[in-house]
Amino acid sequence: MLCHSGAPIDPMPTSATYSLADRLLYGILDLGYVRPDSAEETARQMLAGGVGILQLRAKDFSRSDVGAIARRLAPLCREMHVPLILNDHPDLVQETDADGAHVGQDDMTVSRAREIVGPNKIIGISTHSLAQADATRASAPDYIGFGPLFATPTKPDYKPIGISDIARVHQRVPHPIFCIGGIKKENLPDVIAAGARQVVIVSGILQAPDICAYCQECLQILAKGPKTAGITPAGQA
Repeated sequence: MLCHSGAPIDPMPTSATYSLADRLLYGILDLGYVRPDSAEETARQMLAGGVGILQLRAKDFSRSDVGAIARRLAPLCREMHVPLILNDHPDLVQETDADGAHVGQDDMTVSRAREIVGPNKIIGISTHSLAQADATRASAPDYIGFGPLFATPTKPDYKPIGISDIARVHQRVPHPIFCIGGIKKENLPDVIAAGARQVVIVSGILQAPDICAYCQECLQILAKGPKTAGITPAGQA
């Protein structure tokens, strides 16, 4: 499989038309790993490799800096039909033409984030336990992050929750679940065997010698699907 820029397919999607259920690999362009002046090229490589969602995470950067970078990434993502999600900045979604925002447990409610981003945008929220994941049934985000599964430098203050609850969270939560935290190509088969269908990978992608090829290799592993018998997602029984 060759890495390529791809070609747009008409009509161009809007945030409301993106289906997240079949997007297996969620990539985070974290400016803790990538220089701001390399953000566009890194995004191009991630998109060419097949990431189905791209998030811009820019901790400790000013609002204006985040907005400027997001404006450059938005047309790249739109051309490839990949939603651009902003971490922690629902207030920038409309003005940068991003497709949605991701919030943490301590940031704001899903409903408040929806009020800020406006209609037809994507809202995701982090969850760090089965209880927090269960609570999202009422708030109805478009997706959740579930983790961190393993220790990760991007979330040093969070205790890893392991992989034992992956099957159960898929049985209990009806919206797309992206397992996150310390996932790399090397441990991805174990995560999938535990029941994961969709994952977030950060440092593994960003530190790879060939970002595009790394993403494609992860997608090939993900395409094999969960191997844990008897896993039925919520709402599909």
